[in-house]
Amino acid sequence: MTRLLTLLSVLGLFCFASAKAQQEAPPSSDSRIYDIIDAVSAQRIEQDIRTLAGFGTRHTLSDTVSDTRGIGAARRWVKSEFEKISSGCGDCLHVFYQKNFTPKKDGSRIVKDVWINNVVAVQKGTKYPNNYIIMSGDIDSRVSDSNNYTDDSPGANDNASGMAGTIEAARVLSKYKFENSVIYVGLSGEEQGLYGGAGLAAHAKEKGWNIIGILNNDMIGNIKGVDGVISNRDFRIFSEPVPPTETEQQRRMRRYYGGEVDGISRQLARYIYTTTKQYMPEMNPMMIYRLDRFGRGGHHRPFNDVGFAGVRIMEAHENYTQQHQDLRTEDGIEYGDRVKHVNFDYAAKLTAVNAINLASIAWAPAAPASVNIGGGVEPAAKLQWSRVEGAVGYKIYWRDTTSPTWDHDRYVGDITEFTMTGIVVDNYFFGISAVGTDGHESPVAFPNGLIKKN
Repeated sequence: MTRLLTLLSVLGLFCFASAKAQQEAPPSSDSRIYDIIDAVSAQRIEQDIRTLAGFGTRHTLSDTVSDTRGIGAARRWVKSEFEKISSGCGDCLHVFYQKNFTPKKDGSRIVKDVWINNVVAVQKGTKYPNNYIIMSGDIDSRVSDSNNYTDDSPGANDNASGMAGTIEAARVLSKYKFENSVIYVGLSGEEQGLYGGAGLAAHAKEKGWNIIGILNNDMIGNIKGVDGVISNRDFRIFSEPVPPTETEQQRRMRRYYGGEVDGISRQLARYIYTTTKQYMPEMNPMMIYRLDRFGRGGHHRPFNDVGFAGVRIMEAHENYTQQHQDLRTEDGIEYGDRVKHVNFDYAAKLTAVNAINLASIAWAPAAPASVNIGGGVEPAAKLQWSRVEGAVGYKIYWRDTTSPTWDHDRYVGDITEFTMTGIVVDNYFFGISAVGTDGHESPVAFPNGLIKKN
């Protein structure tokens, strides 16, 4: 009887410990995310797209004096919208122009001296104000001739849609407080050579901002492709495999230990994929293993160029007759980027995709700065990682080496090392995320070092 009571007591303690551990594990979802999705308004996005297209042209070199036409009127309107949002949230946004002077360059798309003005709205984090997650849209537009800055260029989808989505995300997320800072920005000079992104990326470096990542939105409103495919659920996430700033030592390590498709931008893309699948399962995020579309560029690239994580979020089915085209009709085909071609409900869905990922990252602790791995010639995978301020625990992720997504995970609690027995390290890739109190996770950190053998 004594042995039985002892056994029952041990089992009771085990059950209590298991229950306690289970209670201490953070929640796997956050109802606020669903509220954010529901708050995004297709009607407001439509109104903003119509307003932006109504400026006639938003070419980088166009009129800066008029109140109704040109890039000057457009950027002042964007700034006024951010300021209006800030007024409604107790001045929670710091709104300003970030300017860069760009002189005329022979043989380029800058045919006269110009100031490139980005419109920036910063929602400061409550705990980690120097950590920033960014959503961007482009203010400017163009017609067939990239240097034609006088003709009408409504740019309804490219890229009033991305700019309107960014403004709408600011409206929705300004109602919340975040531990990390969120930036909403209208970038200029994209069509002339990604000048606005380059200027803001340099500004971030100069100010010492810790950029978690940038979600660049460029064309989020078209659902009918030039190939005839129609879908209001598919969208693409473009990301480069590894940063161009990696060192020679890092490149050599990749040859031996893997990681050819596991750079910080690719982890950001996987994060967006996972969050969307969890909270918006009706959507079909397509991870595209390219920096950008074939031979083309977007405003996340300048951030990648200096070592920041960044991705491009956009429609899956493009219609090239409605991009960078003079307004005309030829052979029964209507050319030009007009408002009539934009699907506002779809633009709202992709805006919601952005908003929930901005919120999830802004509510999450930072990713571990250091992750070490070991286990070669052993039937186990060993992981060690640095502790993260604000994290209540950590998750180990792993996947087959040929899988594009993190397919398996295990929450291991508030520890900084773990050995996964029975798993051969050769056959999988591994990563670590930091988990906050409410269950929000950092992007996965891929191993960047080796465990030293004793």
